[in-house]
Amino acid sequence: MHVDDAVVWNIGEIARKTGLSVKLIRHWSDAGVVPPAGRTAAGYRVYDSESLARLELARTLRDLGLGLSQIRDVLDRGHTLAEVAAAHVDALEVRIRALRTQQAVLRSVTRRTTTAEGLAAMTRSARLSAAERRTLIEEFVTGALIDLDVPAYRRGLLAATPDLPDDPTDEQVDAWLELSELVTDPDLRAGMRRMARYAAEHAPGDHDEGALREARQLTDDWTLRVNTAIGEGIAPDSPAADEVVAAVVAAWIPTQARTRNAVRTDGAQARRVLLEQLDAASDRKVERYWQLICLVNGRPVRPAMAAVGDWLTTALRTNPAPGARAEELGTLYDAGEDAWRPAGVLDACERTLAAVEELVRAVEPDQFGLPTPCGDWDVRALLNHLVWENLLWAGLADGTPRSDVTADHLGQDPVAAFRAAAGSALAAFRRPGMLDRRYGPAPGRRLVEQLVIEMLVHGWDLATALGRPRDLVPDLAGSALPVVREVYGGLPRTPGGSFGPSRPVPHDAPALDQLAGHLGRTVTDLGGRFSGRAPGACTT
Repeated sequence: MHVDDAVVWNIGEIARKTGLSVKLIRHWSDAGVVPPAGRTAAGYRVYDSESLARLELARTLRDLGLGLSQIRDVLDRGHTLAEVAAAHVDALEVRIRALRTQQAVLRSVTRRTTTAEGLAAMTRSARLSAAERRTLIEEFVTGALIDLDVPAYRRGLLAATPDLPDDPTDEQVDAWLELSELVTDPDLRAGMRRMARYAAEHAPGDHDEGALREARQLTDDWTLRVNTAIGEGIAPDSPAADEVVAAVVAAWIPTQARTRNAVRTDGAQARRVLLEQLDAASDRKVERYWQLICLVNGRPVRPAMAAVGDWLTTALRTNPAPGARAEELGTLYDAGEDAWRPAGVLDACERTLAAVEELVRAVEPDQFGLPTPCGDWDVRALLNHLVWENLLWAGLADGTPRSDVTADHLGQDPVAAFRAAAGSALAAFRRPGMLDRRYGPAPGRRLVEQLVIEMLVHGWDLATALGRPRDLVPDLAGSALPVVREVYGGLPRTPGGSFGPSRPVPHDAPALDQLAGHLGRTVTDLGGRFSGRAPGACTT
């Protein structure tokens, strides 16, 4: 078609040339993106080669995501293509960050139980700007410390604000969402106030980088010592823990020079002050707050200190002064009478081990994963511990203590492993003079007695897990109960201790049920297998 000797096309023809719809070309024409080159005598739009070029470029810009006004601006040379492209890149980056944040929120929802209201709150938190995030933390700090004169502590909290990057990882988004929820928790505020008040009373003022570095080094030192003790199977409420406590106190004392009423030697006062500091600093929600700050900011996170903190505070309560627990046990052991008469403690040990071996033989492989009343142990872990206890006390009786508590002592044949370990314990106990030989504060018969008690209680755990009768050797359980109350009755029932808080047991319950309840087990008429995990620790 020619108009005024120029080659032109009607809207249908140019639609076919470009692959665009007639409707879209008409819309772009009306919007001024690609105005027609002219009209026919009948009033129909026509387009020329320049129109064709504008349509091709407009389509390219549209595919890149530009809007009509931006496309028109480029085509009319209001801005260069490079300028518009740069602006569009910025806009796309904002959109991409928003989409990534939305994606991270949705992934977080898949990993947790979240209500519709919770999702809305998470989305709002994720969309906060950097300034809004700082404001949220500042308001939390102000609210927590508002009436306390603790300027140094306040400055430290305000200096550590979350700085979520523009392109956060899922872990960072998760951490920020958890942190934004945590700062609304009254328990966190109470923990922060407690720490701030203690710090202001005992170590006021700012701390220089040297002091902070010293504190970090001390923390690394005592956590390493305690983790080593835990790995070696040392119970915090035993005399063996006293050596670890003494080493921690010796490293801690030099750091107290700046504090009020500083202690200078290990003793009851030093251990009391250290325990107070640990208690003040052991809030789990405050620890989680600092972990989340580090995660959001992409910094290394210290391992959780709950387990090592529980161990050390339990050890300090058990050993409030150097040698205190050993001296207490020495007095008890020397004054205590033989509870296993007339047959004696060796006979009690043989009978108890035989009863437990019968339970071990009853375990089927498909029962290994069953829960037990003993903390987080399943049946297989409990069997492994039964074998370990025999190896442990056999080694102590032979003068060759073992420290491989975390190893797998069970192997492929639990019955054979238990029988061999029990045999080694009995062989060590039967050596001439062993019952009267001294092992620290204890005569040898007390070592045998300890294994009897361990086997009775953990035998009860195994019987309960399997749904079998749990009143093992009733006469021996009756003899063990007063011994346990005498020797262990005064131990702290803490999360890090060997025993959980005593549980109520009917007065007419079998003696072994009463023993289990006294050592922290939940004793109920289950009518079958144990179906959940009881709170409290197990004997070690």
